[in-house]
Amino acid sequence: MPLTRLYFSRFALAAGLGLAGVSLDTNAADKPRTLGFVVTTWNTAIYESRFMDECPEGLNLGNDEFWWRGLSKEDRSKLTQNGMVTQIERMGYALTRGPKGENVCQIPTAVTDPPLLIAEGPVSYGANLDGTTDGHATPKSCAHAKFEGVDGTPAVDNQMYRLLGCSYGWRNYGHIEMNANGQRKTNGLGMILIEVANVDDPRNDNDVDVTFYRSIDQFVLDSSASVIPYSTYRIDQVNGVPRYGSKVKGKIENGVLKTIPSPEVRLPFYGNYTLLDQTIKDMSLKLEIDPSGDRAKGQIVGYYDADQMADYLGGLGFAATAQYSCPAFHTALYQLADGYPDPKTGKCTALSSAWLINTVAAFVDHTDSTKVAQK
Repeated sequence: MPLTRLYFSRFALAAGLGLAGVSLDTNAADKPRTLGFVVTTWNTAIYESRFMDECPEGLNLGNDEFWWRGLSKEDRSKLTQNGMVTQIERMGYALTRGPKGENVCQIPTAVTDPPLLIAEGPVSYGANLDGTTDGHATPKSCAHAKFEGVDGTPAVDNQMYRLLGCSYGWRNYGHIEMNANGQRKTNGLGMILIEVANVDDPRNDNDVDVTFYRSIDQFVLDSSASVIPYSTYRIDQVNGVPRYGSKVKGKIENGVLKTIPSPEVRLPFYGNYTLLDQTIKDMSLKLEIDPSGDRAKGQIVGYYDADQMADYLGGLGFAATAQYSCPAFHTALYQLADGYPDPKTGKCTALSSAWLINTVAAFVDHTDSTKVAQK
């Protein structure tokens, strides 16, 4: 059957949703079932204390402020019209502030800005990715400081949080993350589907298969712009082969899906006008499934390639102008990298990372849309 069917809550499906074609007989319920989810929000996991203790020196300055601070009083008055020219209008000046007019987000080594302010708090989201208790160097990692997990888990790794935690754009209600989630919601690009197969018991099952796909359909929204559960999404395929399809093993304990760390998982991403083919190493997912089956929320952890992150940061364009310094970010990015040392240089090439996701239940349609269109 090409369509993933959700039997998570048989009574909710029948009475509350009125889905046609869902069998509720006992024999069907006893067979292995498949759960489907579509990711509605994807946010870098930034732990924020009440009084921002994790950023004792405050938040980072952006390209725009570094630009105008470097001007003479006369030039500042002229180019900003005494502050009346908006940041977006003066974006070109802020970005091309290299000594020869270089775009400092495209060529971040053109200038040297003050060091990036990094998150210093003891608590973070994440997981123990390197297997150490103190962050000492291993064949797979470089030496780094550890965090205590938000839930009290010891020896948590999350260098991405150190990098982004004191930049407003990635914090709660920050423009970078809100804009990315909003764009995916309205244009349907970079949407992630999660399919959980061979489920004998949707609350407890010690052996399930989890596969990640990309949707070619946009979110189905209600009148309040909320994503409607149990909508159908077709997967992205090329000649019948899914463009994405990383598969991992997992288990469900008391309604919480946990996957075994996978050497490499490919996921689609779109945000801030940038498309990425994300590769996350040692990736694992923890997803808390609501008892109703309508939705689930959780955390993804793993090592994120530093060059991949540099490409994203360098291409943010107008958002970068007011949110952070590209040169300072570029320097700190490679200094903080703690995973997968380069065999030649010994320098690490990836950052331990964590993301928080929200999902709603979905039907995952495996029909090859290209073949359907040809008929």
